[in-house]
Order: sequence, then C-alpha cells, then structure tokens
Amino acid sequence: MEQFSYGFGVRLALTVPDAEAEVRRALAAEGFGVLTEIDVAATMEEKLGVRRPLYKILGACNPPLAHRALCADEQIGLLLPCNVAVYEDGDTTVVAVMDPELMSRLSDAPGLGEVAAEAGERLRRALARVEAAG
Repeated sequence: MEQFSYGFGVRLALTVPDAEAEVRRALAAEGFGVLTEIDVAATMEEKLGVRRPLYKILGACNPPLAHRALCADEQIGLLLPCNVAVYEDGDTTVVAVMDPELMSRLSDAPGLGEVAAEAGERLRRALARVEAAG
C-alpha cells in the first residue's frame, strides 16, 4: 500500500472498470456504500472537449461512522463522504482513498479522532482486499 499526499492507495494490473467493481465489493464488506459517482473523464470530455484517461471518483459512506462524525462536529459534513479515486496511470490502475484522519487534523471535536481512525482501518482493509484481487 502506498502513502499519497492526501491518502493511501494501491496500483493494480486491472482495468479501471474491473478495479472499480473490486472496490465496490471491498467497500461493501467493510460497511461502506457508494453514495456518489463522478466519471471525471466523461465530464471533462462533455463539458470541455478534453479527452483524458479513465478517472472515477466514488463517494463512499459508512452510515454509522458518518453519524458519529456528524454528532462530534456538524461541519465535518464538508469532508464527507470519503472519496475513492480509481484511475488509469500508464499501464496500471490506481485506487486511492482519502485518509479519514485528515478530518481529525482539521477539527478538535472530542471523539472525532476515534471515528477517523476506525474509518481508516476499514478503508485500509478494503484496499488490501482490492490489492489481493488485482
């Protein structure tokens, strides 16, 4: 697993669609659902006429964790859901996850650190499943 500027991720030999399917399965196994989906490549082509490699952003949410985070700090909703990017990078596909602990660095609300740590553990386990599949 690689550490990125804002999160962590893995590089796979899977196609973006295959990696996305694995990500969805792995997230579900950890209690996350995908609430939002942005096809960045399609949007850039449609709105700007710019072609770029495949790039999807999935907005993942674990409702019990989101509820606990919002109870700790209502403004934390600005950082929810947890974004998962799935994109082509040369001959590999990258699956990168926003590090939930960024939330706890931006807020000193009691209990938020524990929620962020648990979310991070679950997301790391999900990424490990994806990596094993790819």
